[in-house]
Amino acid sequence: MPFVPAPFIVRTPRPRRTFLARSGCGLLAAALGTARFADAATPVAHIEERPDLARYFKEAGVRGTWVVLDSATAKLTVVDRQRAEKRYSPASTFKIPNSLIALETGAVKDIDEILPYGGGTYKRKEWERDMNLRDAIRVSHLPIYREVARRIGLARMNEWIAKLHYGNETLGTEVDQFWVNDKLRISAAEQVRFLMRLAQRSLPMSMRAQDMVHEITLLEKTPTQALHGKTGWYESPGFSLGWWVGWVAQANGSVQSFALNIDMHGEADVARRIPLGRMLLARMNILAA
Repeated sequence: MPFVPAPFIVRTPRPRRTFLARSGCGLLAAALGTARFADAATPVAHIEERPDLARYFKEAGVRGTWVVLDSATAKLTVVDRQRAEKRYSPASTFKIPNSLIALETGAVKDIDEILPYGGGTYKRKEWERDMNLRDAIRVSHLPIYREVARRIGLARMNEWIAKLHYGNETLGTEVDQFWVNDKLRISAAEQVRFLMRLAQRSLPMSMRAQDMVHEITLLEKTPTQALHGKTGWYESPGFSLGWWVGWVAQANGSVQSFALNIDMHGEADVARRIPLGRMLLARMNILAA
């Protein structure tokens, strides 16, 4: 049985699937010179650049990009197109595909299975306990998701990352590190395509796995829309990047997937990701202000 209430179960009708499979070309196909990144499941009919929305980045005092893919129009809306095509570490946004792969392979039984954090002390005290995926994704529990990745194993992880065409599909040799050590990279434009397929439950995975990930990524729901999302924070010497990605499912069946990334220069910028993203969604009339 689906985990998300019926008005927000987004299924792509057969005519729409045919259109998606046959129309358009991908943003990255032209940029990278390969058809792979056209992503036939989620092509783009046209691209609209919105320099007017850049003012909200300036008001927040950050530099970044914003990408929205609309299922109803197949339009990609972009702030800073060049940056939208640039790949970065997914950081904790990878907890979305990590959860999917774990549930699909049986590495984790379901989203209620209690998973061990492995002991130790952490700056984030909420990480110092065992918990299920429902809670682990909410607090972005890195130790538990590293355990999840080890259960999946490098061979199966490589196989599924390739099936999902996720970013550069490069994991390296450390199965519990690649999404935070800069081996795996993904662009904002690729994030929205991946998330659109998840939102429409059209990934090459079971409905069960996709339904469960819909449930644990749900942030809020009203009678007219449901907001799903996940933050991410990548740090390396001299560089810090923040993500907020997700999708809004409308009661009429349409979906808008989104991806925000910003340069961060300290703790204050961590708190700017979601408010900035929500502001942009509101200004695009996607999410109520």
